Amino acid sequence: MSTLPLLLISFLFIVSRSSSSSIVNPSKVKQVSWKPRAFVYEGFLTEDECDHIISLAKSELKRSAVADHLSGASKLSEVRTSSGMFISKNKDLIVSGIEDKIATWTFLPKVNGEDMQVLRYEEGQKYEPHFDYFSDPVNIARGGHRIATVLMYLSDVEKGGETVFPSAEESSRHKTSKPDDLSECAMKGIAVKPRKGDALLFFNLDPNAKPDVMSLHGGCPVLQGEKWSATKWIHVDSFDKVIDHGGNCKDMNANCERWAALGECTKNVEYMVGTPEFPGYCRRSCKLC
Repeated sequence: MSTLPLLLISFLFIVSRSSSSSIVNPSKVKQVSWKPRAFVYEGFLTEDECDHIISLAKSELKRSAVADHLSGASKLSEVRTSSGMFISKNKDLIVSGIEDKIATWTFLPKVNGEDMQVLRYEEGQKYEPHFDYFSDPVNIARGGHRIATVLMYLSDVEKGGETVFPSAEESSRHKTSKPDDLSECAMKGIAVKPRKGDALLFFNLDPNAKPDVMSLHGGCPVLQGEKWSATKWIHVDSFDKVIDHGGNCKDMNANCERWAALGECTKNVEYMVGTPEFPGYCRRSCKLC
C-alpha cells in the first residue's frame, strides 16, 4: 500500500476521533479562580488532535510578537520569547472540529474568535505577565475587546512552563496547598501546569464588560523540556466581519441608531466611529455621511 492512502486513513481516523469528542462534559471542568474567572477542562483535546496541530505548525514557526499599546502594530519584544504561527479556522476538518468544541464550551460564537495561534516555548523561553484585552483603538475596532482566552496545552512539560495569574485573588474557602513541583515563577500567584490535552479558559472582561485587571497572566519560563500550546482569543463581536476600507459610510449593526441616540458616538468612539484604517460599525448613525 502506498504512503498516500495510509496518510488519508490516519487523517480520517483523527477526524472521527475529534468528532466523537466534540460533546462537552462539564464534569471534566474545574474552577481555577473566580477573580479572574478561570477554568481548566481536563482532556479537552485528544492526543491525536494535539499532535495534528503541532504537525501543521512546525514548518511555519516564526519569532512571536506583541501588540504595541498605542498603535496596535505587532513588534518584537523580550517580553515574549516564544515562536509561533496562526492556523485558520477552516484549515481542515480537525481544526474546524476543535473550533466547534471551543464554541460549545465557551458559549461564544465561532465567528467571534481569531485564528488559532500555535506557540512553541523552548528551554528558557517565557511570556511576561500581560493582559489579553486591548488599550489601543486599532485592535478594538475589529470585534471589540477580547472577552475570553482559551489556552490549549499540546504537550507535557518536564518542568516550568506554567500559566500564572500573579494578581488572582485566592479564595479562603477553596485555598489549597500548592504542588511541590511548581517552578518559582508559578509560586507567585495561582498557576496551571501544562498537561497535554488540557485547556484553560479565562475571561479578560468582568461581567460588566470592563477590563478585568485580575486577568493579568504570564507564561513561566520552560526549565526542562519543550512546551507547545494553542491559543484562541475570542472577541465580544464578530472577528470575521470584513472592515470596509473603501470609505463607504454605513451602519453595520441594527442597533446603531439607538446607540447613537444614547450618546455612544462619543462614549464609545472606537466601536461606533473607528479610525480611517479600521472604520467603526455605526458611521451613518454617527452622522459621518
